[in-house]
Amino acid sequence: MTSYPLQCAVIGNPIAHSRSPEIHHAFAKQCGLALQYQRLLANDNDFSDHVRGFFAQGGRGLNVTVPFKEKAFALADVISPRAQQAGAINTLWMQDGQLHGCNTDGIGLVQDLIRLDFDPKQQRVLLIGAGGAARGVLLPLIEAGVKQLRVVNRTAAKAQQLISPLAHTTSALEAGGLDNTQGIWDIVINATSSSLQARHPLDVPLSFSSQALAYDMVYGAQPTPFMQSCLQQGASHSADGLGMLVGQAAESFAIWHGQRPDPAPVLTFLRQQLES
Repeated sequence: MTSYPLQCAVIGNPIAHSRSPEIHHAFAKQCGLALQYQRLLANDNDFSDHVRGFFAQGGRGLNVTVPFKEKAFALADVISPRAQQAGAINTLWMQDGQLHGCNTDGIGLVQDLIRLDFDPKQQRVLLIGAGGAARGVLLPLIEAGVKQLRVVNRTAAKAQQLISPLAHTTSALEAGGLDNTQGIWDIVINATSSSLQARHPLDVPLSFSSQALAYDMVYGAQPTPFMQSCLQQGASHSADGLGMLVGQAAESFAIWHGQRPDPAPVLTFLRQQLES
């Protein structure tokens, strides 16, 4: 073990519910690092002060959660290509006197899909939603080599706006409204907050291939309404976003500490906690 604790934290509002401390402490134990990881509560007026103060006091790495990912983007000096495309940052660190930022949400999703044996390479993927959550995963899904990626949203123009910066890079990208879900899908991803806000699933008709996954970025003790609806419509598998949460944390951990932890035992532990 290192002889002094490395200082890391997650900043957001609200923040008391965050699972990040237990995830990162578990990763640190795996890797033999002494780590102190705390929750920081901020507001719109003092977010930048909290960030600057954290690093001025020797902080190693800072995770950023809602509603500050866009503010972190504006604050960073050096921004990764993932974060540039997402327009949002969830991982901050100091390097050579400059504040660096990355967005690890998308790589967390892709790694979780691979863990579930649904590698998105050459798959037909439907992404529902065009907000920050969808924006954060678009580039990593393209980089994973999807065959087709259609973004649909209640407001079709917003979906079109989301894909436009990347449309010239691939022929796989499409956009439309919620009435434009026609096709046979291998992976359908819910990037909306519908599962948090309502007991009823999105009213979206879907057709699935024989081995297909319905993935909800929201997670909980029970299958979400979206997952249940997709299974009823023919999806063979479903999963929530807990694995994505652990996956994006693992990527942040690797950026800060230069060691890549194994997400699997941490995910198993969190799942048991949720279901107990």
